[in-house]
Amino acid sequence: MDRAKRTAEQDRSAGGNHNRLVGLDDGRVAHASVVLKVLPRTRRIRAYVRWYDRDRTVTRYVGEVDASTRRGNLEQAWKSVIARGLLPTPTDTTGSWASTPAVRAVMRGNRSRDTGPELALRKYLWARGLRYRVDARPLPQLRRRADVVFVGPRVAVFVDGCFWHGCPDHHRRSRKNAKFWEAKIADNRERDAETDVRLVESGWTVLRIWEHEDPAAAAIRVEDAVLQHRQNPSAKTSVHATTSTHRSP
Repeated sequence: MDRAKRTAEQDRSAGGNHNRLVGLDDGRVAHASVVLKVLPRTRRIRAYVRWYDRDRTVTRYVGEVDASTRRGNLEQAWKSVIARGLLPTPTDTTGSWASTPAVRAVMRGNRSRDTGPELALRKYLWARGLRYRVDARPLPQLRRRADVVFVGPRVAVFVDGCFWHGCPDHHRRSRKNAKFWEAKIADNRERDAETDVRLVESGWTVLRIWEHEDPAAAAIRVEDAVLQHRQNPSAKTSVHATTSTHRSP
């Protein structure tokens, strides 16, 4: 498994990149990962969470997990890590409006393209024989860029981060500067809804995929939408039908 795929797997299992942040000394932050180890004799699975601090690896025991799949075990372990507060909490060192180094790290890491979930989705789309444009405007006159664009079938795909777009399952409300962040996330969701409406009114199908979704399953949804519009170019899909997984909290 390559690095991008491993990162995407950990992000999905943790419910978002921001849940993996670890506070280090001097205001630094790192990203933690869950490691699964199978006991040779009993075949029981133990989970550990670890991160790197300069030249050393820090490891903490999480507990045993018993899901039937690797993804299930990772998610089970991450829920325990978050619930028990096993990751050191970053502290505020600058007094900036981005209240902690963790928040600032999330903002710095909020890449406009080529995120782990995007790369994972594109890999599956490519393997299914689909060709597309990346980080492009579906409508030249609308200053909104989709993560994956199929120009001919007029299908626009957005891969939304759980933190920035208010995922109903994984978004955690900030305890510091709560009003600021609530307004910020609300603005993002309003902008998403407006984008969807503008594109659909122009004959586009809009698919919104959460970063925690299985990229293989998401690729099938995208392929179905592309094939449908190739077979019936006049078809127009409503926003609600194409964004069923992007529900309000």
